[in-house]
Amino acid sequence: FGAEPNTRVCPVCLALPGSLPALNRVALESAIALGLALHCRIAPFSQFHRKNYFYPDLPKGYQISQYDLPLALDGYLTLPVEGNTKRVGIIRVHMEEDTAKSIHGASLAHNVGYALLDFNRSGVPLLEVVSAPDLESPEEASAYLVELRAILRTLGISSGNMEEGALRCDVNISLDRGTRAEVKNLNSFRAVRKALEYEFQRQCEQVERGEAVLLETRHWDEAKGITIPGRSKEEAEDYRYFPEPDLLPLEIDARWVEQVHRSLPELPEGRRERLASLSLHPSEAVALAHNPELARFFDGALEVGAPPKETANWLLGEAQRILHAGGKSLEETPLTPVRLAELLELIQEGVISSKGGKKLLEAMLTSDRPPAELVEALGLAQVSDPAQIRLWVQEAIAANPKQCEQYRQGKEALLAFFVGQVMKQSSGKANPELLDRILKEELQATA
Repeated sequence: FGAEPNTRVCPVCLALPGSLPALNRVALESAIALGLALHCRIAPFSQFHRKNYFYPDLPKGYQISQYDLPLALDGYLTLPVEGNTKRVGIIRVHMEEDTAKSIHGASLAHNVGYALLDFNRSGVPLLEVVSAPDLESPEEASAYLVELRAILRTLGISSGNMEEGALRCDVNISLDRGTRAEVKNLNSFRAVRKALEYEFQRQCEQVERGEAVLLETRHWDEAKGITIPGRSKEEAEDYRYFPEPDLLPLEIDARWVEQVHRSLPELPEGRRERLASLSLHPSEAVALAHNPELARFFDGALEVGAPPKETANWLLGEAQRILHAGGKSLEETPLTPVRLAELLELIQEGVISSKGGKKLLEAMLTSDRPPAELVEALGLAQVSDPAQIRLWVQEAIAANPKQCEQYRQGKEALLAFFVGQVMKQSSGKANPELLDRILKEELQATA
């Protein structure tokens, strides 16, 4: 992704005469892994076919795919939906090759349309996952894609970045499982929701007018917020499938499948359950389970003794805020699980405040200096000397007799005012817990 158009090409993806395809073993193993992660049965025998169609994105006139003998069948995916779970059937997972990318436009000068072709991704191994018609709303469809992307990322077989074309989606929608329309190549979760919402309304209106819903392929127009007709929907016979003569059928040894199964990492569903057992909020457990990078970091911090709840709060809150603002990922920073655990320990021991912790974390995301050094360099250490804090408190009370009198008459909300005054005097370094206790003592004594 991102390379100049048509600079990552070869004789096979350009369908030059005499070129022959070859099966990528890593891609096949990745496909087996995904099939197992989706609780599918891995077929002991599967076969590649030629799917014939004549579009410019496939110059040889056919796509290498799988038809009636796919690699994996009869699985399911479990979704977290509104605090519950929902099982969505997986009909099949099959391998095929990607096509070129078509870029459509119009020439204002010549008043004609045109299509440009980028063959960089042509021939790249592609997995197609076909779900059963178990999804009942645009929200469920979006949640399904989020869960599937989390599985792909956890397995390390795709970045899952929809905006880069690493994950694309065709949605099929019908009323009461009647005639379906398919919306092709949606590339964001928002587009999936919006396209389904529009299609549902469009089909309802058609039925109300007494019109039949057509079996067709449609495209989503993001700018207009509508789907537009593409072509009438092909059936299997239209593609004239026949066995691919240049690739041998696959005989998958059961021992290989077991080997892949043993190598599978902890998957999002199991990770959610484990994280929920650590007293994390369900939303925190989901957020970590759906981001393998953060989940590994979180586990690493726990291994060196960091408290689960605080680690999740800082990792999903302040750290993500800073990273998002800087356009970076966690892996692009010097922060490690051990160093985050050290930061939390500094807060727990009262060396720095939570506010100081935020400043320290920001520094730790750009510097590999030890946290203790950064605390000293940035002057973040809290003042925990009771005598010094008491002196600041007494000065604040003496300087604000009116507020002191109001507090004494029952306006306890003014406690926050005095906290602010002392924090201003101490440049924000007074230990908050110690300050709170001493402030209450002095105000009561004054009363």
